[in-house]
Amino acid sequence: MIPDSPAGGPSSGPDDDRPILETPLVGIIMGSKSDLRIMSTAADMLRQFGVTYEITLVSPHRTPHRMVEYAENARKRGLRVLIAGGGGAAHLPGMVAAFTTLPVIGVPINSTISIQGLDSILSMIQMPNGVPVATVGIDSAANAAVLAIQMLALNNARLADALEKFRISLKDRVMRTIEELRKGGFQDDV
Repeated sequence: MIPDSPAGGPSSGPDDDRPILETPLVGIIMGSKSDLRIMSTAADMLRQFGVTYEITLVSPHRTPHRMVEYAENARKRGLRVLIAGGGGAAHLPGMVAAFTTLPVIGVPINSTISIQGLDSILSMIQMPNGVPVATVGIDSAANAAVLAIQMLALNNARLADALEKFRISLKDRVMRTIEELRKGGFQDDV
């Protein structure tokens, strides 16, 4: 079995990183340990919503057989969405998409070998017809997690409700900031 670190889910609290026994729904994969700083924000967001996930390294260049095995077996193991981060040539999301029919969300990473993440994002958005990679902004792993949650929420009322509350909290945060600015003398034209 490939997964290294299952985590998250309803039985885990926000600060509880203990592995759980539930089947992960989302696989978070990256090609290098250096990508963990960015990709861990996806795990944080999934944990906030109580979505089970696993996180591991699957390098298309250093462990290509592991990558193929992971992608080909992901659905059988119960995964529903894959979030794949890649910097530089960023082959991981596209290659994984070639070996699975699960949705793959690519996270372009501005790594030390990247051209400010532009090479990574271009490799993800320029996939051939029939093998798409949904792609978020450079270093936007948290948004990749939100997109994965939206996909899962299509058949999950609890997640749909949680997303509604999340969006309201984003709006409320902006409105509080506007009010604080007004108290400080800022006037808007709206």
